[in-house]
Amino acid sequence: MPRSELTLRVLFAVAAIPVVVAALYFGDWALAGLLSIAAALAAWELFAIARAAGHTPLDTLGVGVAALVPLALHARTLGLVRIDAVSAVLVVLACCAVAVWNRPPAARPLGAVAITVFGIVYSGVLLGFGYALRYHEFVLGSIDRAAGFTLLFFPVLLTWTSDTGAYFVGRAIGKRKLAPAVSPGKTVEGAIGGLALCVVVAVVYARYALAPHAHLLMLPGTAAVFGAVVSVATQCGDLFESLVKRESGVKDSSRLIPGHGGVLDRIDGLLFALPVAYWLIGILPVMPVPV
Repeated sequence: MPRSELTLRVLFAVAAIPVVVAALYFGDWALAGLLSIAAALAAWELFAIARAAGHTPLDTLGVGVAALVPLALHARTLGLVRIDAVSAVLVVLACCAVAVWNRPPAARPLGAVAITVFGIVYSGVLLGFGYALRYHEFVLGSIDRAAGFTLLFFPVLLTWTSDTGAYFVGRAIGKRKLAPAVSPGKTVEGAIGGLALCVVVAVVYARYALAPHAHLLMLPGTAAVFGAVVSVATQCGDLFESLVKRESGVKDSSRLIPGHGGVLDRIDGLLFALPVAYWLIGILPVMPVPV
C-alpha cells in the first residue's frame, strides 16, 4: 500500500472512530442519524455498482427508503409509528408502482424493482439491526447508556477483529486462496486467523465488558460460539460485496472515504454481522444479570 494512501486511511480512522463510538454510546437520534446516513450512502453505492453492470435500479426511491429505515426504527422505539410486515409489503408495492412510469419494458422493470428492494434490505434493513441491538429487550429497561452501547459494540468490535486478524495472518502465512474467483487476496489461513482471534476477543469481552456493563451473562463456551459465528458472517459479508463488485468490474464501491474506497467497502462485513449477532443473542443461552 502506498504511504500516502496509508496516511489517508489512518487520518480518516482517527477522525471517524470517535464520532462513530460516540453515536453508538449516545444512541437515540445520534445513532439513528448515523445509521440513516450510512444506509443512504451504502444504497447509493450499491445502485451505482448495479448500473455499472447494466441494471437500472430506482435510485432515488431506494436511497430514500433505505435512509428512512433506521429513522423509522427510532420513531417506533419512541412510540410514534408502527412498523410491521405490511410496511414492507407497501414498500415493494411502491417500487412496482414507480417502475410502471419510470421503467419501460426495454429497461427491464422486474430487475429494477428487484435490485431496488434488495438495496433497501441490504443497506437500510441490515444496518437497522444495529439500532435493534442498541435497544434490545435485554437492555431496553436499563437507564445506563453503557448497557446498550456494550451490547451493540460487541459485533462491531468482532467485525474489526475479524478483518484485522484475517489481514495480518493472511499476510504472514497465507498460502491457500479462500475464494480466488471473488477475492484473490484472501486466504484460508487468514480466515482461520480472523476466526480464532474473534473467539479469543469474544470470550474476554463477554467476561469483562458484557457482564459488568450490559448486565448479560454469556459463558465462555457460548461467547466462543458467538465470536466464531460472527467472524464467519463478517467474512461472508466481505466476500459478498467483492462478488457484487467483480460482477460489475469495479474495484471500490466509491471514492467517498479517502484511502478507504466507499462506505460499503468499510461496512460490508458489519452488514452481515449485525443481524447474525441479533439472532445469536436470541437463541444462545444469554441471561440477564440482576443489577
